[in-house]
Amino acid sequence: MERVYINTISGHEGKEVTLKGWLYNIRSSGKLIFPEFRDGTGLIQGVVSKNEVDEKVWNDFNDLTQESSVIVTGLVTKHPKKEDTYEIQVKNLEIIQIAEPYPITPKEHGVDFLSDRRHLWLRSQRQAAILRIRNELVQSIREYMYNNGFILFDTPIFTPNACEGTSTLFATDYFDLGKAYLSQSGQLYAEAGAIALGKVYTFGPTFRAENSMTRRHITEFWMMEPEMAYYDIDDNMDLIEDFLEYVIQRVLKNCSKELKSIGRDTSKLENVLKPFPRITYEEAVDILMEKDIPLIKKTENGEEHIRPFPFGEDFGAPHEEAIVENFNKPVMVHRWPAEAKAFYMKRDPKDPKIVLGVDVLAPEGFGEIIGGSQREDNLELLKQRIIEHDLPIEAFSWYIDLRRFGSVPHSGFGLGLERLVSWVCNLDHIREAIPFPRRPNRITP
Repeated sequence: MERVYINTISGHEGKEVTLKGWLYNIRSSGKLIFPEFRDGTGLIQGVVSKNEVDEKVWNDFNDLTQESSVIVTGLVTKHPKKEDTYEIQVKNLEIIQIAEPYPITPKEHGVDFLSDRRHLWLRSQRQAAILRIRNELVQSIREYMYNNGFILFDTPIFTPNACEGTSTLFATDYFDLGKAYLSQSGQLYAEAGAIALGKVYTFGPTFRAENSMTRRHITEFWMMEPEMAYYDIDDNMDLIEDFLEYVIQRVLKNCSKELKSIGRDTSKLENVLKPFPRITYEEAVDILMEKDIPLIKKTENGEEHIRPFPFGEDFGAPHEEAIVENFNKPVMVHRWPAEAKAFYMKRDPKDPKIVLGVDVLAPEGFGEIIGGSQREDNLELLKQRIIEHDLPIEAFSWYIDLRRFGSVPHSGFGLGLERLVSWVCNLDHIREAIPFPRRPNRITP
């Protein structure tokens, strides 16, 4: 008997097939049993008629528990009432294992309960759909980069120096060489790749030891970071637009079923077509002042609300939400005050207090999903910035060499995969955007 997967079942109508999977749910009505099976690719309802199967098969179905592993043989038919839906008329059942009482039942469970059982929670229909969407996003990112001449450039996880200071890095002893850090970005190494290969991108796990418990933060996450030689800030923003449009439109096309199953309003994503709104940091601050959104600072006595929003401060979640509120697609905020950004960002030739950086803010309150900039390509200015940021210049000697030997204008950006997944899936919390989230209060399972 031909083995098939549920996501391809429509091509097997009228044929007897074999499914290998698990019992997702089961209900009965007299002489009919309606088991629901999953196999990792989807769900399908089975129909078991007492008059059509052996007595042993009928009795075996009555013994099954949720998540029991089974091999089922039957005839694929169209559902009598639901369009584009198929069933399997069960002929035979082979039980691989009767599962113990399953802890995650159809009733409502708390987040802590589910998080403690994340290894099982992943089997739920919603979590599986989110992970399939994540997979499609990853594939579309890699395909876009490959088709546009980018070389995959794998960068170290252990690094001797920080990209933006060591205050939010995980440190570890590295043999007799002192401290090493888990990378928070592959960017500095990718700049070396761009000078060697023209256009490169990194894609891998990164780590940030930030003791933050917001719905947007996890301590281990995946970043995609392209770097391009001979790109200025405007070239960079053009690339970001084209890239985001491609990725979002592809996931809409290839994951429509999954997006529907999690209740995503896809009309919001259909607006993600270039061009995107581009506003300067100064214009963004004007929006905050017009809406009277304060800067909130924590003090010993509570919170201090500072109005008007001070020029030079970075934006928090309430500010990002206010800035994008009147737009229906990602907003590119560019040309930032130097004090709000990293040492490697190039200053604006028209105003040395401004850097040629850009943050891309997702609509619907999901905040920053991309941060990028034109990089400082001047040797003396780069050394000056490293010293100003109180970073050990000797640790950056190799990075400085890139400005000694054939320096050129170059740019890049970083995309947080989990933030992208959260926005695309309209998730309440980023912990659902990765199979096993790591947060300040959780390192299990």
